[in-house]
Amino acid sequence: MTIQVFGHKSPDTDSTGSPIIWAWYLSECRGTPAKARLLGEPNTEALFVLRRWNLDRPELLEDVTSSDECVIVDTNNIAELPPSINDARVTEVIDHHMLQGGLKTRGPINITVRPVACTATIMYDLMGPDADKMPTHIKGAMLSCILSDTLEFRSPTTTDVDRKLAEKLAADLNIDIRDYAAEMFAAKSDVSSYSDSELLRMDSKAYEVDGMKFRVSVLETTSPGTVLSRKDGIMEDLTAVAEDDGVDHVLFFLIDILSEEAIMFIQNDTVRRVAEKSFGVSAPGKMVTLPGVVSRKKQIIPALKV
Repeated sequence: MTIQVFGHKSPDTDSTGSPIIWAWYLSECRGTPAKARLLGEPNTEALFVLRRWNLDRPELLEDVTSSDECVIVDTNNIAELPPSINDARVTEVIDHHMLQGGLKTRGPINITVRPVACTATIMYDLMGPDADKMPTHIKGAMLSCILSDTLEFRSPTTTDVDRKLAEKLAADLNIDIRDYAAEMFAAKSDVSSYSDSELLRMDSKAYEVDGMKFRVSVLETTSPGTVLSRKDGIMEDLTAVAEDDGVDHVLFFLIDILSEEAIMFIQNDTVRRVAEKSFGVSAPGKMVTLPGVVSRKKQIIPALKV
């Protein structure tokens, strides 16, 4: 049986690259056939990484069945997984997010959840000596995952473990981290081919606070002006996407990578109240700037109050 390895819906670079890395490890080092899958269309940065390292784009996975054996990476949130995930035979979870609950397995499994910035960082350690066998394209995927999730070490989620591993991989690959990260972020910032509603779903996670359901969306960019020029259309689609996706509100944060701040869109009074209670700001207008806020995992979701 081939193990299906996948991350969360709305896959970013880590949820695209980490399944590829772990499927390689299972197949080539453990001798267990495995295949990387995606639960949605990868974002522009992830597509760049696939092209840059000549990685095969994983096939889309709509759902799983009771006969499927699965490894879940980069999430443990059931809202971000296939509808029938609790029917499948999940054998392992590798993640760096807080535990969400709701995931059920048929028996005891291997679970590794560590407070580092990137799932790929955890995988390197789990591989042990087999990590030395990684070919160039797998090292490239791993470096890309770390630079993406740490925003080239700008994110407060960054640990010394992430940084040291990225520097080692870059040296092995003869890659200049600053130059390569700039290429990645430029690719991430090119969202011209996406509709406003697609932007809101591109990098988003479902999250509930005191019974209120949110889609928490971020868009990381080195060119915030490009997105802000579309603010009227985005503002309209915030309500439409919430209705279509069955959530109460979409919270949209435009992350300016270089300025290291977030711009939160305020489309109604409820979102205004969430912004003010969560981040201690006054938000009288349609947007509010949150200095120093760049991490959904560490700075946005844990702060949310209704």
